[in-house]
This record gives sequence, C-alpha cells and structure tokens, in this order.
Amino acid sequence: MSAASKDRWSADVTRNSDALDLKPKIFAADDPAEIARSLKRSAERSRRRKSSPFRSAMSMLTFYLNRAGSSLSRSRRNKLEKAKEKLREEFGRPPG
Repeated sequence: MSAASKDRWSADVTRNSDALDLKPKIFAADDPAEIARSLKRSAERSRRRKSSPFRSAMSMLTFYLNRAGSSLSRSRRNKLEKAKEKLREEFGRPPG
C-alpha cells in the first residue's frame, strides 16, 4: 500500500467512522475543549457504536493521533493531547 493510499484510508475512516458521526474538520479545531465536547456529543448520539461513549470518543481521538504520526506539528499534537485530557474531564474520568 502506498503512502498516498494509506493517507486516504485513514482520512476515510475519520470521515466515515461506523461508530461516530464527526463534525467536519473537528481535529483541526484550535480549542482542545471544543474537540472534546464535539467528540463527546458524537459518541453519546451514536447508535452504531459498540463500546461506551467515552471509549468510542477516546478511540477516535487516539486513532487520529496515531495515524497522523509525524506529520503533525508539535503544537497540533499538543492540542490533541490536551483534548484527551479535556475528554476525560467531560466524562468525569480521572486524569490518565
């Protein structure tokens, strides 16, 4: 599989997740709290997810971070890592 098709594959998963209907370009948002709230809202509204809303939301965020890999700038990666913390707060989970 070429690098270009891998990029398309992960973008397709992010856009067309079978578990969550994500707000377009949510991972490009500047506010980690906005990212967390949007993921929480999507996870709680989904009727197709196979896991708890928290696990589904965290899984999608982690998937995005892992697939983006080294192409993320340090500031973007930091914002997404902060969104993980905010997501835990949104769901009343202890810091991880």
